[in-house]
Amino acid sequence: MSSWSGPVARMPRADSLTGLRWWAAFGVFCYHMANFAPLPVQAVFDYGNFGVTFFFVLSGFVLTWAWSSATPATTFWWRRVARIYPAHLVALALAIPVFYSVSPDPEQWWVKPFGAVLLLSIPLLQGWSRDPSVLFSGNPAAWTLTCEAFFYALHPALQRPLLAVRTRGALLFAAGTIVVALTYRTAAMGAPGSWWSSGLPWPVVRLSEFFLGMCLAWAVRSGWRPRLRPWFGYAAALGLVGLLIVCRTPAAPASVARWVNGSANELAMVVCALMIVLVAVRDLAGRPSLLRTRPLVALGNASYAFYLVHATVLYALLALLGHRGEAWANLGWYAVTFALSLALALALHHGVEAPVERRMRRWWDARRARRQPPTGLVPSPGATMPQPKPTTV
Repeated sequence: MSSWSGPVARMPRADSLTGLRWWAAFGVFCYHMANFAPLPVQAVFDYGNFGVTFFFVLSGFVLTWAWSSATPATTFWWRRVARIYPAHLVALALAIPVFYSVSPDPEQWWVKPFGAVLLLSIPLLQGWSRDPSVLFSGNPAAWTLTCEAFFYALHPALQRPLLAVRTRGALLFAAGTIVVALTYRTAAMGAPGSWWSSGLPWPVVRLSEFFLGMCLAWAVRSGWRPRLRPWFGYAAALGLVGLLIVCRTPAAPASVARWVNGSANELAMVVCALMIVLVAVRDLAGRPSLLRTRPLVALGNASYAFYLVHATVLYALLALLGHRGEAWANLGWYAVTFALSLALALALHHGVEAPVERRMRRWWDARRARRQPPTGLVPSPGATMPQPKPTTV
């Protein structure tokens, strides 16, 4: 394995990943619709929650895909704040009237009384608790942002071991991450009452998903090109859903069903990683991709905002209309909820998320430029100019 010896060339954009991200967000939407207007095929949509797993793997992948030794850690962290915080704060403000009340109606189980715990969601600390009243405080969807903030904080340090390896080493790291994740899940199923199985915070438990994405991105950057088409990844996803549905039936062997169902998230992690790699490699090869079409890329760009607001819209409708019984007629409510969520998401993305991020990044870049020495400055004899460290984004 050769070691890192200089800046790695920047990778081109993989717009198909943006399009694929939209379908992950839509899967989460379908999963949550069970709380308002379920369909007769809701058993399939129940696995839409793996969209969150996809987001975590994708996050590690794209951050390492775009990694540059010329970007200091402080700049990387500021860019992450600019990326997630403006939309998060606005979405939180929109969610509070839906999920909080001075005197909650007992029949509206999703409405909570105002309390100090709500303040945890502002700095994204709520996700460090497994207590549902804390974990889902503020905007319920935002617990995943606690995980993302934790991943972002660690990314510069996690990038360091990858700098010492190339393709084979990165793939070994990836395989090791999968083994550790599955081993932890198997051990947790065997000791459900232990602190490390039921009390370990989600940001720590889900870190394997983020790091797996990092490892595979580095392998691709180092020249790895698996010879599989993206349809293989999609088939693997459908196969996993089919396996999970079968393992819910009495026909499945009890021990196998228990392990498969208990390890579903880790199995989904592997499938999501496979899809992401195959789609990215196809883009690198310049092959056509429906995921790269302008409408899907536009939807993918707004997927973060859509993720943040869809539950607020859904539960607002639930409060107004009540729960709809399971029926195909609920397709109409799917359409209404989706249209309202998308309209609000597009407004949030184009009105807040994208423009505020640009302004925050420009402010930081201008601040850095003012602090750098003038071009052509000659250091005094014996002085050394600081060298960039190839360990950060």
